[in-house]
Amino acid sequence: MRESIVMKVHYGTALGAVALVAVHILFRLTQEFSKSLQYESVIANYEFLPYALVLELILVLISIHGFNGLRVILLELKQGRGYEKAVTYGCIAAMVAVIAYGSRTIILASMGMS
Repeated sequence: MRESIVMKVHYGTALGAVALVAVHILFRLTQEFSKSLQYESVIANYEFLPYALVLELILVLISIHGFNGLRVILLELKQGRGYEKAVTYGCIAAMVAVIAYGSRTIILASMGMS
């Protein structure tokens, strides 16, 4: 994929993440802060499907944005075709692992398992 497209994805994920984190913060403001951190309240949030989807989207957007940013930083340190491939595939693998583990957590919490 061309680097210009990758950077457009990077900017798009940043804008999407900012918007969804704003929704997340506004949702948190509907309760008193200390009550919003209680176990029952947190689990109730995961069981509310629209909010669980927002959390999943935040996870995906921030993971893509963060690992792409890390990839860009690592590519600025050193160049070389083999190195670039290793960094790109390593970042993709780490991103997939983080998204898979985070999604697992969201799914288990939404089903009432802990």
